[in-house]
Amino acid sequence: MALSISSLTSSLSSLSFSSQISRNPSSISIPQPPKTLPISLSSKSTRSLSISATVAAPVETEPVENLKKLVKSRLPGGFAAQTIIGTGRRKCAIARVVLQEGTGKFIINYRDAKQLPYNALNFLVQEYLQGNPLWLQYIKVPLLTLGYETSYDVFVKAHGGGLSGQAQAISLGIARALLKVSADHRSPLKKEGLLTRDSRVVERKKVGLKKARKAPQFSKR
Repeated sequence: MALSISSLTSSLSSLSFSSQISRNPSSISIPQPPKTLPISLSSKSTRSLSISATVAAPVETEPVENLKKLVKSRLPGGFAAQTIIGTGRRKCAIARVVLQEGTGKFIINYRDAKQLPYNALNFLVQEYLQGNPLWLQYIKVPLLTLGYETSYDVFVKAHGGGLSGQAQAISLGIARALLKVSADHRSPLKKEGLLTRDSRVVERKKVGLKKARKAPQFSKR
């Protein structure tokens, strides 16, 4: 027993303890994280998308002032002083037409029949008859019937109604003006019905009806 105790004490004395005790045992020191954390963000490579669009250049047209000067120079004394003149009517539209030898140009109300001058708002070139092929065909039919599509310039003053009525009134005015060029033109123009004034107008509304003939829904009781 005495041998075991002596051997235990000798072994304990041979051991060396290294301990660090803080002076203030009640305070616990916790290492604080750094205020600025170095964060490295790897930016992903973005692909650049390039879009190329081509805008059609606006068609150059003559301004209204130039067309007015052209009409006044071509028609001295105004429309009434000309010899080859015709008046056409359709619905509420009235058109006075003057024909002169030329290249087939149409000028309606000091504007080109196919193209308008630049708009002050959007600087776009628009068409007088809005590019409607039917209305453009109306004003060309009398000249095409006689084969004069590139032989005469047409000057028109139109007012009243809409563009559809004005186009048909111009057609009648051109046909009547062509009669003053030659009396032989009457037969082919009359055959195509271009000398007949279309007298159809909108029927008036009736009392008790919603429109000209449309009646309200019938109720028996």
